[in-house]
Formats: sequence, C-alpha cells, structure tokens
Amino acid sequence: MSKVTVVGAGNVGATCANVLVTTQVADEVVLLDIKEGVSEGKAMDIMQTANILGLNSRLTGVTNDYAKTENSDVVVITSGIPRKPGMTREELIGVNAGIVKSVTENVLKHSPNAIIVCVSNPMDTMTYLIHKISGLPKNRIIGMGGALDSARFKYFLCAALNANANEVEGIVIGGHGDTTMIPLTRYAAYRGIPASTLLPAEQLEKVAADTMVGGATLTKLLGTSAWYAPGAAAAQVVGAVLGDQKKLISCSALLEGEYGESDLCIGVPCILGRNGIEKIVEFDLNDEEKALFHKSAEAVHKTNAALA
Repeated sequence: MSKVTVVGAGNVGATCANVLVTTQVADEVVLLDIKEGVSEGKAMDIMQTANILGLNSRLTGVTNDYAKTENSDVVVITSGIPRKPGMTREELIGVNAGIVKSVTENVLKHSPNAIIVCVSNPMDTMTYLIHKISGLPKNRIIGMGGALDSARFKYFLCAALNANANEVEGIVIGGHGDTTMIPLTRYAAYRGIPASTLLPAEQLEKVAADTMVGGATLTKLLGTSAWYAPGAAAAQVVGAVLGDQKKLISCSALLEGEYGESDLCIGVPCILGRNGIEKIVEFDLNDEEKALFHKSAEAVHKTNAALA
C-alpha cells in the first residue's frame, strides 16, 4: 500500500491530489489544509468521480491534523501564498519560508521516512530550506520546478513543430524563475531529430523565450498562479518515485560539486526512483550554457541569502 500526503488544498495541491487519484498512482492520498472544510470538500468532490471513472485510489481531506498523514511514503508541499500579477517568485520568500518550515517539521513527526516534494515558491529556495531544517539525506528532497518548466518548454516546441505532445523532447535546467531557467534548445528534439534542424534559429529562440515567461504569462492571464500543469508535474514526480520508474526528470536538487556548483538547490536532470533522487545526470554543457547556469546559480544563492 502506497500513501501520499499533499499539504495545501489550493488549486495546485488539489490538482495534484486529483491527478494522483485519477491516474491511481497511490493507493491512499491525504489532502491537508489549515482552512476548515476546504480539503474535505475538495476530497469529497474528487472522490465522487470514483464510480464514474472506475477509480480504486482513496482520497481523504483533513484540516490541520497531521496525525492522519502518518506513514506517508511521499509528502508534497504546496503550501504558501500564490503569485499575484507583477509579483516575482522571490518576493514570496518572507511569508512562505515560515509556512514551509512549519509544514516540514509537522509531516516529519509522523512520516520520518518520507520523501518530500517541494512545490512552494520560491521553489529552489524552499527546497534548500527543507534541506537545512530537516537534516534529511539529499536524495529524499526533490524540488518540482524543472519538471514543470520542461513541460512548458515541450508545449511551446509542440506548437512550433505542429507535433504530437508525446513525441518531442526538451529539458530545462537552472533556477525556477523567469530570468534564471535555461531551456536547453541544443538538446531539444522531435523523434530523435534535433529541433535545431527543423526550426529556424529565431523560432527556436522564441520557444525558449516563451518558456521562460510561461508562468508569468499565465499569471497575467489568470490573475493568479497556474495550477493544472504545476499539479500534474508534482504528481509526475510522485509517480516516478512510487513506481521506481528511473525516469530522467529535471528537478531542483542539492548540488555538491555537480555542474561546478555547491550548497544550493537548482534544476538539474535527475533519475527518479524509489529512493528519490537516485542520480544527478551531468549533461555536457557548452561554454554558453555553463555561463548561463553559473549566472542562474548566483541568482539562486542571492535569494537563499534572504533566509538568514
């Protein structure tokens, strides 16, 4: 029996729980929130689709009762305030750091062996904070951002190539921010064919640029942060762990010399399996990509400094 707790029943958390249940990734899912009735109501709504969709997974909503999360295999932390139009992810740090710290301490009291997936923004810094306060080994703390950024990259690639969404490859590394993420256009491909041979350089550059402001574009359109793709990306990470899938997914991981950086969490290609981050894969970056990654790391270090 596998058990997953999703902390935060806002749009992202509820979507993550819904995807986990409808794809039957976990046997049991607990959706927890501090606001009375919200997680219970959303869990009830989702579970009322069980008969319609032929689901076997079980979802329970609870209000601030961490005892109900006991013995979770994976805990997804989505808690915190969302971005408003014009707000950067970094501006969320003051409020969300306190929330993430409290949630982490509470879930680990009841699930000391859990793998933690961080979604809360600023995601790289919140993932780093969890490392600092939890003392968990680095493989058990995963930042979701790169999975989402890579999905957005592939979305824009699909549109440019007029291709099937499942037949393009693309990965984004670096910080989970509008100016810090690095869509690796050199590695983008369609059925193994480099995208650079199928698209003019200017069009491929536009795909990368659209990817970088993908979150901000949606925030402007919706009036708040996006939730369908972020929730699904978090569920994808959970599925890779619970299913021991050995999938290569870009995630925010603690670096200890990889890519020439240390003492920060930032998006890099990771092999995900039952032990969490089982390997950090070091791509052969060219000089331009290395410079961009170093610049991104500097920006993440600067944001992390605000935790002190």
